[in-house]
Amino acid sequence: VQLVESGGGLVQPGGSLRLSCAASGFPFSSYGMSWYRQRPGKERELVARINNVGGGTNYADAVKGRFTISRDNAKNTVYLLMNNLKPEDTAVYYCYRPANRGPGYWGQGTQVTVSS
Repeated sequence: VQLVESGGGLVQPGGSLRLSCAASGFPFSSYGMSWYRQRPGKERELVARINNVGGGTNYADAVKGRFTISRDNAKNTVYLLMNNLKPEDTAVYYCYRPANRGPGYWGQGTQVTVSS
């Protein structure tokens, strides 16, 4: 299993970014996927998740209405579109795939910094 995030960077408050997670090594369309983040000095937290066919999504209250998770099963990729970014969204963002048993799989993370 390999998960490779991209798309992070420095953005001003109110700006937008789209993160991508390219997946390989497993049947992508069989698994729900999630985005987590770890803010400075905080524990890792769930941001959004999507079911295996893209028809069901859930969001953390802090990002509802601003972030959108989506997936393209033909490209083995899950996305996180982040709009109206706030300084408190500054974090390392991780892609996650649950395992059938035990701990799941994480990408290496991509840094998002929201600052003027």
